[in-house]
Amino acid sequence: MRSFVYDLLPSRVVFGPGTIDGLASEVKALGAKRALVLSTPGQRKLADEASRRLGVATAGIHAEAVMHVPVETARAAREIARRVAADCIVAIGGGSTIGLAKAVAVDTKLPIIAIPTTYSGSEMTPIYGVTEGGLKRTARDAKAQPRVVIYDPNLTVGLPAKVSGPSGMNAIAHCVEALYAENANPITSLMAAEGLRALARALPIVVREPENIEARGDALYGAWLAGAALGAVSMGLHHKLCHTLGGSFNLPHAEVHTVILPHATAYNRAAVPEAMRIIAAGLGAKDAAQGLYDLAKAIGAPIALGDIGMPEDGLDRTAQLATENPYYNPRPVEYEAVRRLLDDAYHGRRPAA
Repeated sequence: MRSFVYDLLPSRVVFGPGTIDGLASEVKALGAKRALVLSTPGQRKLADEASRRLGVATAGIHAEAVMHVPVETARAAREIARRVAADCIVAIGGGSTIGLAKAVAVDTKLPIIAIPTTYSGSEMTPIYGVTEGGLKRTARDAKAQPRVVIYDPNLTVGLPAKVSGPSGMNAIAHCVEALYAENANPITSLMAAEGLRALARALPIVVREPENIEARGDALYGAWLAGAALGAVSMGLHHKLCHTLGGSFNLPHAEVHTVILPHATAYNRAAVPEAMRIIAAGLGAKDAAQGLYDLAKAIGAPIALGDIGMPEDGLDRTAQLATENPYYNPRPVEYEAVRRLLDDAYHGRRPAA
């Protein structure tokens, strides 16, 4: 018998097509009356729709969320929340918007209602991050955990394939690292394995048939499980590299996860054979790392850092930043080996067997 600890994270999940129609009721159930709606500039129409559903419970819209939550953006959003006397935050969009909501909530203690429109899984975690001076720093705080999550597959129909694919691979990355986390437990492993299976099944359909609501629902279901697993355990080398690359070089978050994942998996392959078996089985592949690479390629997602804006002369700095402070990973984190991993990822090489 294995001893373990599992912390149940306190979020209410409302799942299904059309569930955004109940937004005003969810705000009321929290005892809130003035909800500030957050989004990115590109998703302002969704923010307008959320605001319309809230009616008199809307305190305003702040559509200024951007990738990696720059500290200046977080400060501006906090000031807006105070100025409009918001008593609740509604974050509608992807990881950038939900990340901004978390940064505001940690400082103001305002409850968050998250309405994810991508597959990042961030809505199910107490993890938040802020970028300052070219470095992204992450932390855990119970105040960052959304109180309510509304999963409405209808809101993801307009998500283009070039966004859906990497977003889903980002969620798969949470499942992969949860399976070999230092504090993994039977519950998180079940969620991670099921989330990976759901996403691997749904993503090819989502990119091929963008209006397939069943597939969209499966992808959101997988993202929910991936985020729940991520929120309950610690992450390793893969997430460290992605946060370093994103914060230091302003690379697109989901695309970085997509590119790095097969190579970080290959890096850890020999150290955690049982996790690799579960990952490969979920993908319907013989090898976990190669299966992840092949899935990314099959759904048209990027497979090379060089193709998403990474300068080759930044690989040395990335390897140094990712190895200078100790943290858990199944295989020891060593500069030369990580530098080779980054070179393979930069050129988009398929992981060796």
